[in-house]
Amino acid sequence: MSVHFEERSGVIPCKTPWGSWSQTMEEVFIEVNVPHGTSGKEVKCNLGSKQIELHVKGQQVFKGKLFGTTVADEGTWTLEDKCMVRIVLMKTNREAGNCWASLLEGEYCADAWVLDQMQRKLTLERFQRENPGFDFSGADISGNFAGGGPDFSSLRK
Repeated sequence: MSVHFEERSGVIPCKTPWGSWSQTMEEVFIEVNVPHGTSGKEVKCNLGSKQIELHVKGQQVFKGKLFGTTVADEGTWTLEDKCMVRIVLMKTNREAGNCWASLLEGEYCADAWVLDQMQRKLTLERFQRENPGFDFSGADISGNFAGGGPDFSSLRK
């Protein structure tokens, strides 16, 4: 992990009717608002490497094919304060260029501004990993950041 880069720099959430989702280079975080007083027995969550499904109190919240692939047996969900389901998915491709444009294929898409901000954050997170002595958490980036940003590997000796 990149020394909790996202904790210092914040995450860029993509708002949805049921809550929000966000991402880092390694993980996808999903926060689902559920009726207060919901019990764990009322939550049914199936996490696969390419599929996800969530039902709360017998009602489907979402179901479909994930935008990218995940490590199925490393995905987790928790019910917090009986009012929010938090799901954490581990990406299989953990490169800065792997910025999910939506949670599910064709659903819960990030708008152009949110996607731009997500790509910027993933590029800065990559810079943080490559340069652990520097703090990029408050940095801003402009220019070529889509697809993980510029490649500086040829500059290294």
